[in-house]
Amino acid sequence: MQLRQALLFVKDLQQMIAFYGTIVGFNLIVGTRSDTWAEFEGGLALHAIPSHIAEEIVIESPAVPRQETPIKLIFTVADLDAISARLEGLGVTVMRRAWGACDCIDPEGNIFQLSS
Repeated sequence: MQLRQALLFVKDLQQMIAFYGTIVGFNLIVGTRSDTWAEFEGGLALHAIPSHIAEEIVIESPAVPRQETPIKLIFTVADLDAISARLEGLGVTVMRRAWGACDCIDPEGNIFQLSS
């Protein structure tokens, strides 16, 4: 058995595509893009929450980290210091961890980790 893909359900698909594509730097797989779906190279997929449900979800600005969520996506990077500094420079909240990783917050409060 092998994990094929990690999926995030998102309130604002356009904003999250821009964040994970432009800010974080993942490459969007153009042929997979639809009004409710997007996939990035490396296995991350975004799925829009149905509008009637999304309308009831309030996301503060800046987003409150969802630390109680039992899932965290972890990405390995070649140069942790350079990537985390670049993300911080672009306004992403980056929390450095004592064990040598960084937790980052996306616009909807999801926490993802960078490690080397």
